[in-house]
Amino acid sequence: MNLRWILLPLALAACQKPAADTGPPPLAGARIGGPFSLTDQDGRTVTDRSFAGKYRLMYFGYTFCPDVCPTDMAAIAAGLKQVAADAPATAAKVVPIFVTVDPERDTPAVLKQFTAAFSPHPVGLTGSPAAIDAVKKAYGVYAAKGAATPGGGYMVDHSRQAYLMGPDNRPVALVPQDQGPKAVAATVEQWVK
Repeated sequence: MNLRWILLPLALAACQKPAADTGPPPLAGARIGGPFSLTDQDGRTVTDRSFAGKYRLMYFGYTFCPDVCPTDMAAIAAGLKQVAADAPATAAKVVPIFVTVDPERDTPAVLKQFTAAFSPHPVGLTGSPAAIDAVKKAYGVYAAKGAATPGGGYMVDHSRQAYLMGPDNRPVALVPQDQGPKAVAATVEQWVK
């Protein structure tokens, strides 16, 4: 038998990408998430059940944020764009969701303009202060209105995490949007099945 035919499959196998971690998701069993009823950027009532069967990339922030939220949303949008180029079927399973922590200013119209600046895909969610407080609590998100700024505005101090939630509304993994689009894409491609 020709040695070349034996070595060829081994050489090809060595060139392939290593298999992704197939263990349990990092957030398996964590008490993160839960039911919610909020209003989307088009003024429609949306619940957690509206996304049944889809993975959700949940990010909490506010549209008047001067730096972190726009930077994170840009990384999330670019990462999902990369996933769409690399694995379109995977990207089609993911809904990016921006949940405001500033419902006083983030009306549906404001959210619509903000989310559209990054991609046509993100869903922006707002609601009453009580509804937003409930979803923040369910997702372990910290947010507090800061002191007034010159001109009568204010900042909102908030935690900075994005969650990948599974089709069953259970947490899968933290998405490292602060590490850029490649890290977002790698996390999505690793855990979205």
